[in-house]
Order: sequence, then structure tokens, then C-alpha cells
Amino acid sequence: MILQRIFFVVFFFFFLYLKKIELIAIFIGFLFLIDFKNFLKRSKKVILSIFFFNLGVSIGYIIFSYFKQINPWYYIIYINLKVFLMTYFVFWFFSKVNVVLFFSFSKDLSYLFTMTLSQIYSYKKTLQDFQMAFKSRVVNLKDKEYVFLKNTLKFFFKKAMHDSKEKSLAMKSRGFFEN
Repeated sequence: MILQRIFFVVFFFFFLYLKKIELIAIFIGFLFLIDFKNFLKRSKKVILSIFFFNLGVSIGYIIFSYFKQINPWYYIIYINLKVFLMTYFVFWFFSKVNVVLFFSFSKDLSYLFTMTLSQIYSYKKTLQDFQMAFKSRVVNLKDKEYVFLKNTLKFFFKKAMHDSKEKSLAMKSRGFFEN
């Protein structure tokens, strides 16, 4: 496991260090070759997970470059490709490595990670239950989707607030917030 941790850290910081679009594209191509069966599926997940971050950074940089009268396109391509490369690498790496074992070197990290995973799986299961209930009970789905989405988001927001209070109390009782 120590070699996997070293591999991850070395490549993550190496990708962080890359400054040329061409090198970033080469490493994206290399990841494509390594993961060619899952590349499109994993790329879709990566793009969905970084879309709003990249959009915000890109729009901010376009506005900034407009006032500074510089060409923003090289930087926008560079930063978007770099974020894609690094995020894809993380997704690919943790699809090959047991995440819980990877963080097992620290008792606190293992505990936090286990709590996080349990909450993710719980929320995922609840969302699937909501979706199945919605599809089985509503005849005209298009008319009710907005109300369903609004109510589902409202539920998850309340649940997240309640769960975070509960988890922080549990962590506090176990000494996590002591200085």
C-alpha cells in the first residue's frame, strides 16, 4: 500500500507541475490508452464533477482578460485540460485501489472516510428510492418533474443539515475538535 500512496502522490504532483498543453494532452492520451474500455464513461463522470468549477474559472478569467486586454484562450484550454487530467487520474486511480485501505495509515482519516462513505451510500440509496417512487406513482412525468426535483433538493438539504449536526456531535464526543 505504501507504493500505491507514493505512486499517487508523485503522479498527482507531477501533473500539477505540468505547464504545457501538449504534455497535458499526451498524458490524457496515455490515460486513454491505459483505461480505453472505461475512458468515455469515466470522462463523462469527470466532466460532470468539474463542470461548474471549470465554468466559473473560465468565465472569471475571460472577464479578467477582457479588462486586461489579453488573449484568454491558451490559459482557458490549459486550466481546463489540467483539471480534467488530474480529476481523471484521481477517478482512475481510486477505481483500481481500495480507497478505505489507501487512507488506513491514519485512524482519524479512516474514521472520517468511513463516515463520509456511509453518508454517500445512504444518500444515493434514498435518491434511488425517491426516483423509483416518483416513476411508479406519477403518470405524466414531465409536468411533475420540477416539483419532484424541488422537493427532493429540499429534503436532502434538510437531511444534510440534520446529519451534519449529528455527525459533528459524534465526532466531538470522540475528541475530533480538541485543540
